[in-house]
Amino acid sequence: MQKLKALLFDLDGTLIDSEFFHFECWNEILAESGVMLTYEDWLKNYAGIPLPANAKNLVEKYGIKTPLDEIITRRELLTLERLKTKDVNLMPYVTEVLDFFQSKDLTLALVTSSPRKDVEAIFERNGLSRYFKLIITRSEVSKSKPDPESYNSCVEQLGLKKEECLVFEDTINGIKSAKAAGLTCIAIQQNTADHAKLSIADQLFVDFNEAKNYLLQNYLIN
Repeated sequence: MQKLKALLFDLDGTLIDSEFFHFECWNEILAESGVMLTYEDWLKNYAGIPLPANAKNLVEKYGIKTPLDEIITRRELLTLERLKTKDVNLMPYVTEVLDFFQSKDLTLALVTSSPRKDVEAIFERNGLSRYFKLIITRSEVSKSKPDPESYNSCVEQLGLKKEECLVFEDTINGIKSAKAAGLTCIAIQQNTADHAKLSIADQLFVDFNEAKNYLLQNYLIN
């Protein structure tokens, strides 16, 4: 693989520790229908899946009477409301590695299945927007991950070759999206129990510090 020019990052679970936040938001909505997810169930069956797909699965699985469109709209509004008032923690080493990558003149881009309003609310509170030249959200594509549209769009807009780009993801759907776009993908996942199902990634590490050292040791960045 040649020297990298751009790094493409997923958001939820990769840069920000948002899974428990999303789990809580869903339970707030589902409680009105007498449904309560466990966190284990959330991580196993719903983490890393775009909101509309999760809404459809939950409505069908639990026979929820509320119309699907209404569930999606209410969940989106609740998420945005909570994001404006609640900090979501960064994953380990995120600020350090983003500073480091930026110091190496690498182009950084964000590719997420979250809607743009959510990303703007998150970035307004944690200041991550300063790192990214390009942000692709669910709002700009017709098909979310695992479809490759968002990653293909990102590379095209950056004007780079795919072999000059590297993706960081944390879930199987994200990895499938990157690989379907013909991109090299590194999985960052603290939960080692998930490593087996993420084995389609080109490399797999528990945190960004390990990933950064791998890139340096293999001369993929200067």
